[in-house]
Amino acid sequence: MQLYIQPDPAKWNEILARPAMDLRQLEGPVGDILQEVANRGDDALLDFTAKFDGVRLAELAVSAEEIALAGEQISSELREAIQTAKYNIEQFHRAQQDTTPTVETMPGVRCWRRSVGIERVGLYVPGGTAPLFSTVLMLSVPAVLAGCREVVLCTPPQKDGSVHPAILYAANLAGVKQIYRVGGAQAIGAMAYGTETIPSTYKIFGPGNAYVTVAKQLVSKLGVAIDMPAGPSEVMVVADESAEPAFVAADLLSQAEHGADSQVVLVCYTEEMAKQVMAATNEQLEKLPRRDFAAASLANSVVMVVDAQTDAMAVINAYGPEHLILAVDQPEQWVDGIVNAGSVFMGHYTPESVGDYASGTNHTLPTNGFARAYSGVSLDSFVRKITFQQLSQEGLQNIGPTVEKMAAAESLEAHKNAVSIRLASLKN
Repeated sequence: MQLYIQPDPAKWNEILARPAMDLRQLEGPVGDILQEVANRGDDALLDFTAKFDGVRLAELAVSAEEIALAGEQISSELREAIQTAKYNIEQFHRAQQDTTPTVETMPGVRCWRRSVGIERVGLYVPGGTAPLFSTVLMLSVPAVLAGCREVVLCTPPQKDGSVHPAILYAANLAGVKQIYRVGGAQAIGAMAYGTETIPSTYKIFGPGNAYVTVAKQLVSKLGVAIDMPAGPSEVMVVADESAEPAFVAADLLSQAEHGADSQVVLVCYTEEMAKQVMAATNEQLEKLPRRDFAAASLANSVVMVVDAQTDAMAVINAYGPEHLILAVDQPEQWVDGIVNAGSVFMGHYTPESVGDYASGTNHTLPTNGFARAYSGVSLDSFVRKITFQQLSQEGLQNIGPTVEKMAAAESLEAHKNAVSIRLASLKN
């Protein structure tokens, strides 16, 4: 990790630059994949799965029997852990359900809003170097709670053509039955355009590699909504003198092991603490099974030593981290000042891992600085907010003259007349 002592604020953006890949070079090949899926449907999916995943499938859909048997193929301890995580995620997201009251803006004019689940949503769950069954819970639990009528889940097959049983168990537990063994950009194309087997959806959720990210961006240009722009995962840790270096090192490595393009940033008040954490990081790194991934990530990562909490806060908001860990003595004092972050983990006993799996908050979060403008996935991500209004005769008489004046000022005579004709009728 590169160490910077009291760097000039004018250089913060340069120091904190993400190791982001230029995704524009992938638009051509990804666009070709999407076009193949649009033109050839299931046949294209089967061909791409054979090419990219190394298995020639007989069918894309996972059968009800496979889903039902998945629980028997994982340990009872893992089943219990998934159940606990699902319960916590459900509790947190259920509390987000809309309770907007009816508002009478003036006598006889009633307005209200109703949350309606998006009818068809597509969930993408990576397989890749690790089966992310936790992502199944993070996406499917709020989708089901929101009342989405049709939930479609795509995930890459394993080398034997099966889907990892933990993914199937988590999906079944959350109430998702439509599961398809297809990954990559071709899965995004299937959920965007629809094929003979996989239905098209109105909004697509989920993380993925660069090809998946570009595919989501391309289909969003064609009118298919996506959850958010996404890039490699990242964490920023602020550690004061009360921090335990071993804890901080473990937090940095838990994010770094995601992949070579992940970034971790450490902000300290003293050079001594920074060097203690760096030493602990190097020591723990050697024991990790995924140390090659983590080491490559650390090469893209930085340590900054700043003067005080004020400077640390400025660094946080300048960077806009996906995950922010406050390894400080009184994290509550920081809350009001944080305006750019995806999810915040407060205190010495709140590792980022708990949010990744089971605390209840969602781990699908904005990366690459998008926390300045985007929120993480929540119940709201799966609903549309439809507004309603109803006027009584008294209400129209109260508000009508206002509308007539405004419409006339905008030279929209038909707008004015829609009110005037009713008011005239009431007079008669």
